[in-house]
Amino acid sequence: MKSFWNTLHKIGDVLHLPDLPNWLIGVLALVLILRIPTFFEPYNYGDEMIYLTLGQGVRQGIHLYSGIYDNKPPLLYLTAAAAGSLFWFKAALALSDIISIVILYRIAESLFAKNSKFQKIATITFALLTTLPLLEGGTANAEGFMMLPTLFAFYILLTKSKKVINLLLSGVLFGIATLYKVPAAFELPVIMVYWLITSEFEKGKIKTLIRDSFFVVVGFLIPIAISLAWFYFQGDLAAYIKAAFLQNIGYLSSYRPGDVQKPFLERNAPLLIRGLIVLAGLIVITLARKKISKNFIFMCCWVLFVLFAITLSERPYPHYFLQGVAPISLLLATLFTDKSIEQVFSIIPLTLAFFVPFYYKFWLYPITPYYLRFINFATGKITKMQYFSEFSMTTPRNYEIADFLTKSSTPNQRVFMWDPDSPTVYALARRLPGVKFVVPYHVNDYSSVNNIAAELTKNPPKFIIVTSAMSIPQISDLIKENYILVMQVGNAEIFSKVYNSGNAAKQ
Repeated sequence: MKSFWNTLHKIGDVLHLPDLPNWLIGVLALVLILRIPTFFEPYNYGDEMIYLTLGQGVRQGIHLYSGIYDNKPPLLYLTAAAAGSLFWFKAALALSDIISIVILYRIAESLFAKNSKFQKIATITFALLTTLPLLEGGTANAEGFMMLPTLFAFYILLTKSKKVINLLLSGVLFGIATLYKVPAAFELPVIMVYWLITSEFEKGKIKTLIRDSFFVVVGFLIPIAISLAWFYFQGDLAAYIKAAFLQNIGYLSSYRPGDVQKPFLERNAPLLIRGLIVLAGLIVITLARKKISKNFIFMCCWVLFVLFAITLSERPYPHYFLQGVAPISLLLATLFTDKSIEQVFSIIPLTLAFFVPFYYKFWLYPITPYYLRFINFATGKITKMQYFSEFSMTTPRNYEIADFLTKSSTPNQRVFMWDPDSPTVYALARRLPGVKFVVPYHVNDYSSVNNIAAELTKNPPKFIIVTSAMSIPQISDLIKENYILVMQVGNAEIFSKVYNSGNAAKQ
């Protein structure tokens, strides 16, 4: 804990936190107020529940990927493990966002030192979009955590000298962001392309660019290499590479399952088209480089690369768009404050940015109902369970099941639930699943129900929970022969393993 606070003090010194203007302190206070409801949310949001379940596995010494599974790099699960509960997970996200807002302000300040209006619009826009429920700013997803190291990397590259240590550190930060989620890696080329375009392609500057880029890339590879070495010595390198990296390649096309059997070029045509759009945009920026400022070049390069990253899987999840909020906020500030031709030019990348959620039909979450719901709960107009049930009708059921499991089993005893809400029950009860897969779609995508049934037969868990939401006939014989129904909660049936006299003695 002491080292954690020392690290915060060092970050504070780098960012000159005591020098923050009063208006920014007010923005940070507003962000904290707006985040208060997130600390009272129930265990409900599927992704958070998966992360907390894997985090619980880490806390119990279970190996990631080989012992308990999800398909993201490890830092998100390690963060969930360190948090230990939903409240502290949300608190970690809030702290990460607060620091990210300050860094974004420092970046805006470095780009437009004399334009306080630009700094305010960019910072406030970023603060609101990363906080409000519109883009799931309050949910503990990878995008919320990876913004901090990415922004810190850009801050160092834009404001500090190009000493080797600074270049390496910025690369390390990009690597850390990538270990939260792979799309963060697409922000690494931004600075190199920016250097290339603004170098005017002069021979001496190109040599410097190659040298600087080399050290940034080396820094980027350091945390990646450390993670590979760690899993190698754990004996899980193959499982790590497959789950966190290789299986995400298939994830890109899995939202269009009908395309899987098509030829490579036809299947990947949308991805290639988006890549060509990025390339065309960079060519236009390069041709216009003498007519626009370096700052505008940087912002346009940044938004092009993050839009490509956001649309990799073509999924409409709003938290994906959080990765693009920083450059979009800077471009919006340009639109509203710049008095040069760049004010007009900013409309082009902004149009492209807002076209993405429109074209891919991104989901957006309402803001007012979210806060009204919390106010009703806070003022006693609705009970706790009424408040919880407004997030999902199955939430009260999940809490009741988790309460039963907590009282009827020990932390090292496994349970198995076949239901979309299974990670919620695992996270609430702090019990690990009887197989390495946490949620049914993991099984459907990366294994099979028959494999899971065989594993459960070989190592029967203490409890099996099935619901009417999903059927799993492959384990019906196992349940009939080895389990008895001990409780029914809503549409969920809880079966307890029956021990014969010999096994009972061992227990």
